[in-house]
Amino acid sequence: MVDDLRNKVQFGVLFILLASACASAQLYNEPVAKPPQGLDPILKNVGVDQKLNSQIPLDARFRDENGQAVELKKYFDKPVILTLVYYTCPMLCSEVLNGTASSLKPVKFDVDKEFNVVTISIDPKDTPGLAMSKKKMMMARYGRHGADLGWHFLTGDKENIDAVAKAVGWRYAYDPRSRQYAHASAIMLLTPEGKVSRYFYGIEYSAKDIQFGIMDASQNKIGSLNDQIALYCYHYDPATGKYGVAVMRLVRLAGLLTIALIGGFIIVAVRREGDKKV
Repeated sequence: MVDDLRNKVQFGVLFILLASACASAQLYNEPVAKPPQGLDPILKNVGVDQKLNSQIPLDARFRDENGQAVELKKYFDKPVILTLVYYTCPMLCSEVLNGTASSLKPVKFDVDKEFNVVTISIDPKDTPGLAMSKKKMMMARYGRHGADLGWHFLTGDKENIDAVAKAVGWRYAYDPRSRQYAHASAIMLLTPEGKVSRYFYGIEYSAKDIQFGIMDASQNKIGSLNDQIALYCYHYDPATGKYGVAVMRLVRLAGLLTIALIGGFIIVAVRREGDKKV
């Protein structure tokens, strides 16, 4: 009987301990990490909104790498590749400029001859001295004689910077925490009239796409006959910023070539037959 009583007491104690543990578990909640709240608010104001055929303000005023006051229209006697960066950027801007210079190397057209490049700093605090330093680096990377006459590095005030950025749909924002600018990686191609013709995305760009784009922006006034035929067979896709094969155009061109070959064969055959009769 004593053993039976002892077992009941032990069971009761065990029950009380288990009940207490369960109650404690219900009252205590394991800390849970808060779910991500989405993108940094700064990044919501960053991106590229395509504005094909939009007119940029050619009367916008800047200073070139020599400190001379200039208006954008000075550079628009030919197609222009526009890059928006800032010269103290620790990473992305240098990648965009390096990618631009590297991508232009295989292009058969020359900076200053068939097109210009205009680089504008989005930081009003950047100076012509910084612009000149960046220009020397890019000229060394591009490596073509005379390019310094056609690739321009500009600085200016916020009003003029924003006027150009807004016209091409290039949205950027200043992050006071990092003291840096958040921006997209893209370059724009403009016509000699200053209208947006093409967007190329990323930090490296296809030389073929750039070459075709320059021909398009010049309204096909530059390039050999072979270039014109190649351009006819490709079509620009605004969504990707690339040129892809235009299948229907290729089929039509193949059809025309086939007809031409058949016609040529018939003409040769008729002439040979005539020569035999004579």
